[in-house]
Amino acid sequence: MITLWNTMSGGKEPFSSLEKKKVGMYNCGPTVYNYAHIGNLRSYVFADILKRMLIYNKYKVNQVINITDVGHLLGDGDEGRDKIEEGARKEGKTAREVIAFYTLAFMEDLKMLNIDVHDIKFPRATEHIAEQIDLIKTLEQKGFTYKTSDGIYFDTQKFKPYGKLGNIDLAHLKEGARVTINSQKKHNTDFALWKFAEPHEKRQQEWQSPWGVGFPGWHIECSAMAMKYLGETFDIHTGGIDHIPVHHNNEIAQSECATGKEYVRFWLHNAFVNMASSGIGSGEKMAKSAGGFLRLADVVARKINPVSYRYWLLTAHYRSPITFAWEPLESANVALMKLVRVYSELPSFGKISKKWLEKFETHVNNDLNTPGAIAEMWNMIRDKTVSARDKKATLNEFDKVLGLSLKTLAKEVFALAKTDKKIPDTVKKLVKEREIARKNNDWKHADELRDDILKQGFELKDTENGTKLKKV
Repeated sequence: MITLWNTMSGGKEPFSSLEKKKVGMYNCGPTVYNYAHIGNLRSYVFADILKRMLIYNKYKVNQVINITDVGHLLGDGDEGRDKIEEGARKEGKTAREVIAFYTLAFMEDLKMLNIDVHDIKFPRATEHIAEQIDLIKTLEQKGFTYKTSDGIYFDTQKFKPYGKLGNIDLAHLKEGARVTINSQKKHNTDFALWKFAEPHEKRQQEWQSPWGVGFPGWHIECSAMAMKYLGETFDIHTGGIDHIPVHHNNEIAQSECATGKEYVRFWLHNAFVNMASSGIGSGEKMAKSAGGFLRLADVVARKINPVSYRYWLLTAHYRSPITFAWEPLESANVALMKLVRVYSELPSFGKISKKWLEKFETHVNNDLNTPGAIAEMWNMIRDKTVSARDKKATLNEFDKVLGLSLKTLAKEVFALAKTDKKIPDTVKKLVKEREIARKNNDWKHADELRDDILKQGFELKDTENGTKLKKV
């Protein structure tokens, strides 16, 4: 049985889909005005693990990740410049050029993280203007909208359960970070469905509508695209926890008022990647607005395999905040390279261990408990009652969900070992220090030196014929 934590109910629920063995899943995608930082990317690793788990349990998944290329304003509210327009202005490019560049960069990040994209739909907001206008017209006809000088707004007071996702305390929801002050709004929680173009400013992206020239609001985009590809009611919607108070509650309000039906059955949200220390302060979430955010390219520049970032994320539960620092990520890289080396040295053509597979499945089917699944993976590797052949077969089965691409990484390790066998003097020195530590029975220091050597790209293996050194 699969259980998932549903933000709507505030607890774990047995998962069932609307259609037998078919799942419709929408994952909030990027606003492509800048690179995705490593905190953003946690949402897509989480969504990928969720999809892999469902496929492993014989579900067919219809997955949608939107590309927001218009309508998302600076400050995430209803006022200010469009992030795409502002990005184009800063870079001296057209909006189309900015969108194309950062969409490609996002797709490259997904590829480096082994995120399976071949069956995902990536609809763009600018390609679904007609659907958004139609949805707003439906809301207008049903009496849920009103007009101000800067746009068409949704009246949240006409949707009585507004704020039901996450049990938002509306009495204390202040205007500010995500809901900007607008004196013409009836209520501070009301939000723009369609924004009018400023008469003194020519936007690069604007369209004709029944209400005048303008562009869609950020929230209406997701509802229009999700319902087009998944139906008026679908199974799963995911995103970061920052989307709960406003963006996702707005999606629910406009969608359920338009259709009269439940919008989404299971809402799943991942926690932040916080910074151990940075310009934005210790323990705060990573954000583009704070400047100096880290990209996946920064991880690669440190000679850390990008899949190690995926592995590191999986060592924490998706609903738990995780604090980024280079040392734990480097340790995750060491652990992954150890796993790859173990995998590459195991013979093939074994049988899957039913005992360990059951343990693994219990964890991943229990609200994606990936830390528990990884722990069981290492326990299985250490189990002397499982043959080497069976261990490899079982690892292959685990990897269908974890998505570490052990087979591919193993090939890359062998290719690297063949092309570069030169041992640096620094590594030779560490090997000698380790031999001294071993002779002195200082096993703790010897293990520390082994890890230091692995960080340099070499792995030690102690055999009856002495210590062997291999390039990783």
